[in-house]
Amino acid sequence: MTKSIIITAAILLALGVVIGAFGAHGLKSRVSPDLLQVYKTGVEYHFYHALGLLLIGVLSVSMPSGYLNWAALFLFAGILIFSGSLYVLTLTGIKWIGAITPIGGLSFIVGWILLALAVVKHFPKQI
Repeated sequence: MTKSIIITAAILLALGVVIGAFGAHGLKSRVSPDLLQVYKTGVEYHFYHALGLLLIGVLSVSMPSGYLNWAALFLFAGILIFSGSLYVLTLTGIKWIGAITPIGGLSFIVGWILLALAVVKHFPKQI
């Protein structure tokens, strides 16, 4: 699973660069400033959580844990749902898609909590 997590994180980080560049160069003149900000928020959270996914992959080398695997899945789902919904909203103008964005945010929160639980479980006497 470690290898898959790190590869997935690397691909998501590369996609973040592509998606961010598209927003900066391809959307600036095509969408309103408000929608461009929505898009930028999606890119920011995409990057933050792809880096978190990379961290989880690196940590899982020395402390394999089911919690880490679940944390990785939740961060991945969060990127798809949170950032993905903001990308779709910006590109299509379909406003109702924003209703699923908080589900992605909740997925991010669960992923980070699972990471914390993995560390607590791995180092029980140090915390």
